[in-house]
Amino acid sequence: MLVVLAAELGTASAQAADSLYAADPSDNTVKRFDADTGAFQGVFVRKGNSPLKGPRGLIFDSDGDLLIANQNVGANKSGSILRHDGTTGEFLGELVAHNDPDAPFAPDGIILADDVLFVADQATVGKNNPPGRLLAYTEDGVFLSDISPDPVTEFPGAFSTDEFHPRGLVLGPDGLLYVSVVDDLDDTSAQFDPLDGWILRFDPADNGAFVDIFASNDGAGCAAHLHRPDGLVFGPDGRLYVTAFRASGADTDKILVFDADTGTCVDQIDLDQVNQPRAFAQALLFGPGGKLFVPISGNGPDTGAVRRYDVTTHEFDNFVPPAAQGGALGQGWYLTFGATRPDTLEYRP
Repeated sequence: MLVVLAAELGTASAQAADSLYAADPSDNTVKRFDADTGAFQGVFVRKGNSPLKGPRGLIFDSDGDLLIANQNVGANKSGSILRHDGTTGEFLGELVAHNDPDAPFAPDGIILADDVLFVADQATVGKNNPPGRLLAYTEDGVFLSDISPDPVTEFPGAFSTDEFHPRGLVLGPDGLLYVSVVDDLDDTSAQFDPLDGWILRFDPADNGAFVDIFASNDGAGCAAHLHRPDGLVFGPDGRLYVTAFRASGADTDKILVFDADTGTCVDQIDLDQVNQPRAFAQALLFGPGGKLFVPISGNGPDTGAVRRYDVTTHEFDNFVPPAAQGGALGQGWYLTFGATRPDTLEYRP
């Protein structure tokens, strides 16, 4: 009986082993790392075996397949949602094809909630480019609706034009969809304002209806640093963590922390130092041990690292070493663990 029990425990332990998957736009791959040690486990998806070109959001669907938001950067065509075998990384086809009339132009963050795939189509901020959209598909890739808000009627005066450009999204503990949004071009000056940023909320249970502006850079305290927000995720403490970018060389790239009930910015984690090489993050994710995993880009010595933060002390270690120290990532972007929920992005081992 003890032998049988030991065998069963060994099987359970093997099944519990997890990996961290990281999108790397520097060479158009998805790389895999041991979720406990950070040891490099190889390239999981590579260009050539997949039409991957500009990987962004990553999630596993209900069949265990890996879905990737693919921007088709520099390919002169719309983006797509790619599906890969969750065990081997084998390309299984385009869930949403680039030539689909309802394909996202430049998909960024993606989540899967109640069999609905939500895609933040950032599009591209620039003259003559299409506006961003918030799109909904079935889990099989059938287009459902464009739930983009009308800024003119739903939050007049908040944006400089009638466009909006969503980047990251996550399902909150209140059942609402939280979406990070960056500025568009002003009709009069044709200039992008890099200081603007918003977190908007939508109700998936009400056909994606716009609810409110949860936070913006017009807020008090550290909310004023909500510049160009991208990835966002709720922590085990119930607070919302959002990546934000510096306003100038006299500022820092950072992670802002918001109270989920009030939308008040209550903390910030600086990723670099004033007038020093940059170490910014596009996305972030909670993982084993309640730690916050942050992939680092920029022009500094930590580029390519995946930092692992204790959000209470702000202390971190390099879970994946920087590229300059032999790390496998050129520039980490979006992340997922095998045990990451595809809706709330919670870590559920």
